[in-house]
Amino acid sequence: MTLASAERVYVALGSNLGDRAAWLASARAALTLLPGTRLLAASSVEETVPFGTAPQAPYLNQMVALDTALQPHALLAALHGIERRLGRVRTTRWGPRTIDLDLVRYDGASSRTAALMLPHPGIAARDFWRRELAELDRLLGRAA
Repeated sequence: MTLASAERVYVALGSNLGDRAAWLASARAALTLLPGTRLLAASSVEETVPFGTAPQAPYLNQMVALDTALQPHALLAALHGIERRLGRVRTTRWGPRTIDLDLVRYDGASSRTAALMLPHPGIAARDFWRRELAELDRLLGRAA
């Protein structure tokens, strides 16, 4: 796979445990190490209120744009691998976490499987994702 055949993807990063900014930085660095993948731009970081009912601290969130030759399911598996390496333990839905990596968009791809939904259905409920996507579109010179 070469970057000549790369797809534009958007990945949301979030953290609300420990040194949140450091977890985001570690995740961005790990994304640059994925095969056939290049980090193009990163949105501003913003603090948000957590989802769900579990008591927890606010999140730091950020969106990144990547070009990748990885196929959607392979990219999702790689994102889950990064989460595990950075200490993510999946217990409570919308619970606290060191890092959360969500595949939000994969070029024009659409997927509706149990493992992967594209575009991510959470876009409608997360105004901060919409702001971050718009910011990345501006940074990359693309129409929102």
